[in-house]
Amino acid sequence: MSSFEQEFLDKIEKHKGIIFKISKMYMDEKDDRDDLFQEITFQVWKAYPKFKGESEFSTWLYRIALNTAIIFFKAEKRRSFIGNEDFTNLNIVEDEYNHEREEKFAKMYGAIHQLNPIDKAFIFYYLENFSGREIAEQMGISEGNVRVKMNRAKNKLKDILNSK
Repeated sequence: MSSFEQEFLDKIEKHKGIIFKISKMYMDEKDDRDDLFQEITFQVWKAYPKFKGESEFSTWLYRIALNTAIIFFKAEKRRSFIGNEDFTNLNIVEDEYNHEREEKFAKMYGAIHQLNPIDKAFIFYYLENFSGREIAEQMGISEGNVRVKMNRAKNKLKDILNSK
């Protein structure tokens, strides 16, 4: 294995949580999440030779991962039904398991799955505590537009959660 390949694998290992979170937001079936995880990793590998380090690797990864998820979601035209969520793979130690917390996560992810792909991206950025400026840079829009779209996405999510 070349040093280039090892460097890539190390970075993917370090940042795999980003890919996992995005996969979970866009796909509710475990097999679909696994497929999306692989597709994101593949797209990142294809683009990696062009990564110049002008931004943080994680920032660059977010952009590729979200774009891949949106394209993957639209191309497959998959909309699965709420309630099929598989939460058996959460890495929670038995002593730390909190059933109430897991129910809240299930409800939140179920609501997120009902959003359109762009709104999911805004919610993801919100949950990851990105600033308006960072989101604007990632999405290629103005900060003002970010605020408007973020509020709309959060309101849609609140409406979905409140309707249950």
